[in-house]
Amino acid sequence: MGGAKNCPETPRQKMIGMMYLVLTAMLALNVSTDILNGFTLVDDSLHSSIAASDSRNAKLYRDFQAANADNPEKTQEWYDKAKEVQVRADSLYNFIQNFKEQIAILADGKNKVNARRGENGDEDPTRRIEGNSNLDVTAQYAINEGHGAELKEIVAYYRDYAAGLAEQDAELRNSIQQNLATERGWNAHEKDSCDWEVAIFEGMPVGASITILTKMQNDVRATESELIQYLMDRTDAGDLRVNKLNAYVIPNSNYVIRGGKYSAQIILAAIDSTQRPEYYIEGQRINDQGLYEVAATGVGLKKYSGWIAYQNPATGEMENLPFQSEYSVGEPSVTISNNDLNIMYRGYDNKFSISVPGVSNDKVKVSVNGASVHQSAGLWIIKPGDGAKKVTISVSAELDGRMQSMGSKEYRVKALPKPGAYFKSGENEYSDGNISRGALLNSGAHVIASYGPDGLLDLPFQITSFKVNINGVLTEARGNKFTRDQLDRLGKLKMGAIVVITDIRAKGPDGKETRLSPIPLSLN
Repeated sequence: MGGAKNCPETPRQKMIGMMYLVLTAMLALNVSTDILNGFTLVDDSLHSSIAASDSRNAKLYRDFQAANADNPEKTQEWYDKAKEVQVRADSLYNFIQNFKEQIAILADGKNKVNARRGENGDEDPTRRIEGNSNLDVTAQYAINEGHGAELKEIVAYYRDYAAGLAEQDAELRNSIQQNLATERGWNAHEKDSCDWEVAIFEGMPVGASITILTKMQNDVRATESELIQYLMDRTDAGDLRVNKLNAYVIPNSNYVIRGGKYSAQIILAAIDSTQRPEYYIEGQRINDQGLYEVAATGVGLKKYSGWIAYQNPATGEMENLPFQSEYSVGEPSVTISNNDLNIMYRGYDNKFSISVPGVSNDKVKVSVNGASVHQSAGLWIIKPGDGAKKVTISVSAELDGRMQSMGSKEYRVKALPKPGAYFKSGENEYSDGNISRGALLNSGAHVIASYGPDGLLDLPFQITSFKVNINGVLTEARGNKFTRDQLDRLGKLKMGAIVVITDIRAKGPDGKETRLSPIPLSLN
């Protein structure tokens, strides 16, 4: 499954890019709108490029599926990520397609657009638009009605996801960030910087806008192709060529408190799983798992050595690999751990477990600089002040009838991180992608805000309101559930329809309200 991570630009792609720049420049010079017919050539070339990407991606997915069937233990993690990429890419691609169709309807009317879908409904109705010189409808839909800003959010959301997935490849990550950039642009009319959607759509004729949107779709498919190839390459990233055998000692810790236990795993690298090596410490054979445990008694540095006896696969003879290691045994000291994270959050009750080995909790005293502190249910609750940037926890304990300092630790203080938005139906949570009609219309379904199933925090966020974009119609709901009107509209949607839950607002435990990312869903 090898191959280059980034495909070089083809002559067709170079030609498309040159045509696009030339036509855009001519348009900026107020050349007659007849020149817009040239955008049709660019749009046709982009569609050919998209078709080529679709064919390539389909083959990549087939190859990935076959590899996963042969060796799921090795590829399952990356294959699952590839399937997620496919869902997210399709969701964004379909959202852009719907964006184009809404502009086409404003330019030509719904009847003409529907007529261009063909008898089987599989033709692209955004090609050969009659009103391609219309200078008003694009800005009306994208800027006045706010759909351009919505598109910007969804493109940025996909870009950040894709760039994060390619974290091990800086070149691919930079390419994704450039191709799907949504930074502020330049407005030639106002001669000033402006929002991304204004720079792209303001004063732009329909023919040019459709071509720009088709280019976005092409970038989505090209990014998808590069990501799938990258994930296929990652399945081999962990494979190593072995030409040497080594013995390793992996201790749970090199420092042990007196009265505790030292534990270490002794392993032989690159062994044959059908052969069981023998482990020896100071001449004595230990268990077959290589687990070495010894009681930590005296304080100080402890050294030990041994060897691993294994059968050489080439000669069949037993050979020894020596090893040595050490650990330290120290006196008891304080242990401070944050049950939530290794930082503190402003305006939040941070829960700490603080204990001193060998000392009961009623003889432990905790003082905090820069925050309030009290005990509850065996935990120390620490709440930093509004202006606090750092908090220092100091611990002392009563030993032999007198208070003794056991140490202190400084923590950084941050505001609570912004949660993600999810549409929860039954046991499933959707941040985007495909959803069944039954799941979408489930009476118990609702919008939630959380840090996700793998989040380090589990906080009670309250959804105060959200809006739903259904076929270009934006309606608002208070609370976390669809309104009756929204459910009626959703119930009339056809397969493949795009539903975007947007402008989601949630209130956190610190009492502050925040706006969350949209949830784009595709009805399947």
